[in-house]
Amino acid sequence: MKKSVSIKKIASLGMFCALSFVMVILGKVIPNVAGFLSYDPKDSVIAISGFLFGPLYTVVVSLAVSLLEMVTISETGIIGCLMNFISTVAFAFPAALIYKKKRSYEGAVIGLFTGVVLMTACMILWNWLITPFYMLVERSVVEKMLLPVFLPFNGIKGGLNAALTLLLYKPLVMALRRAKLVSAPAFQSGGEKKPFRPFLLLVGLVLLLVFVALFLVFAGIL
Repeated sequence: MKKSVSIKKIASLGMFCALSFVMVILGKVIPNVAGFLSYDPKDSVIAISGFLFGPLYTVVVSLAVSLLEMVTISETGIIGCLMNFISTVAFAFPAALIYKKKRSYEGAVIGLFTGVVLMTACMILWNWLITPFYMLVERSVVEKMLLPVFLPFNGIKGGLNAALTLLLYKPLVMALRRAKLVSAPAFQSGGEKKPFRPFLLLVGLVLLLVFVALFLVFAGIL
């Protein structure tokens, strides 16, 4: 039985790594902001892996995908790899940790909101520390970009990924169930096993539309 569970987890790990990498590739078609800030939707898939298998799963998948991206399609080297890893873990790990302790609709939303806030704060600090060396500019130049550029970009990025997490959770869980890789229920409410409620999809869709609009305005497309 333990061997069967381990095989299923390894198979799920591979699937989440592959799907996350596909999301990275899809994100390449989205225009960069400020010339070098790029958005990809992989954080939503990695957060779902943490909802299903625990917060440590987000660390493993994040590391694997960041390394794979670095040696394949990335042009930012080890700095980009570290940035991707730190950003994703800062978002997905707290979201999965809170959901583990409060397995409900509310726990998922609170976890995702916490992840957005922590990721945004973490990336402001990271950019303040590293970007001067990466861009070969004075730190004062980067400091002027923290509030008007890095803060809104990472907040919008986190909001988009939180919305995608709510939208993709149900389809991914159903696909994994059909493949007999998981038996986890969908989001629960009040500790009781209840079917996935359509309003959660509606909330995710509304949030997605709002943050897509914000991203387009911020990127100067609208």
